[in-house]
Amino acid sequence: MSAGDDPRERVARAFEREYGGRPEALVRAPGRVNLIGEHTDYNDGFVLPMALDRAAWIALTPRSDGVVRLLALDLSQRGVFDVASARRRDARGDPHAEQGGWLEYPRAVAWALQDGGGHTLRGFDGVLASDVPRAAGLSSSAAVELAVAAAFQVSSAFVWDEVDIARRMQRAENHWVGVASGIMDQLVGAAGVAGYALLIDCRDLSTRPVPLSADCAVVVLDTATRRGLVGSAYNERRSQCEAAARALGVAALRDADGAALEAVREALDPLVYRRARHVIGENQRVLDAVEALEAGASAAFGRLMDASHESLRHDFEVSSEALDAIVAAARAAPGCLGARMTGAGFGGCAVALVERAALPAFLSAAAEAYTRASGRQGELLVATPSAGAGIAAS
Repeated sequence: MSAGDDPRERVARAFEREYGGRPEALVRAPGRVNLIGEHTDYNDGFVLPMALDRAAWIALTPRSDGVVRLLALDLSQRGVFDVASARRRDARGDPHAEQGGWLEYPRAVAWALQDGGGHTLRGFDGVLASDVPRAAGLSSSAAVELAVAAAFQVSSAFVWDEVDIARRMQRAENHWVGVASGIMDQLVGAAGVAGYALLIDCRDLSTRPVPLSADCAVVVLDTATRRGLVGSAYNERRSQCEAAARALGVAALRDADGAALEAVREALDPLVYRRARHVIGENQRVLDAVEALEAGASAAFGRLMDASHESLRHDFEVSSEALDAIVAAARAAPGCLGARMTGAGFGGCAVALVERAALPAFLSAAAEAYTRASGRQGELLVATPSAGAGIAAS
């Protein structure tokens, strides 16, 4: 979906062509960019994401039966399933179960919403499109899952509880899709607040809106490189963190501090030690970042972003040549207060905090410097913090 398209009209027009009438409802669910707090979510830690103005959209009309008919507009592919069929998937995941490509995401949502005495679902006819870049670290899959959940909420009239929905979408990701992700993506996508970042405590799932200075802009820097989470080292990093927590005698690395880690350093594999050092330090950086933003200290927040990237690059080793290049290009550009990779890593996007007065010069200089360093044409997006998933305003 190009930036010039109105997603509301695009999916509505496609719905009319596909089903012969205007849709009864339109739902959206945003992507997200994480400002700071990477690989802390599955360690029961703290994260500071914001919901994006890029989103997945579904135009739909409810059905009286359990059938879901869905056109994936960006893929020009159609899929059909009955919500009852999604109940038969083993909650632990089943490698022998039918694999339906993109349709597995809507099926996963149907399973998660019904699982464990959940919601009674009715189907819908729908058209799905998204302008969240895929596999870029901006949570495109969670946006699709939450958009499908919002469509089911319209068709089935259940109560939208943000935390419950986020938990269920995380289960869909973990046990059906096969990615051992934390809950950050789903929770900020469900509970985002327009105009604010969202501090999330990933242990108790409490949230707090955090103001962003009107004098600064958040810029997402797409490296034009991609990674696949299921096939990446993401799950390996999670296992290493769990090993460190066991060695420290804590439930999760959230419960450890730097002094405790140093006390057991000699007993830890050096690689596991570095992974733990990142997570423990990153948790503190998130709390310091919130304090800085609430005090209006944007420059201090930028320095914390820089420190986060260096830790992700050297201790957690999830950066890449392209991510390092675009971060360096951003830092050298006018008005940049800080920059870091964002998302799980290995490719995708970085994020920068930029003085708004210098924004045009920053965008030009950073894009040019990245292309010169990498030979790639990156895309820079000035991001606006948006609301979480739900029925879209007409």
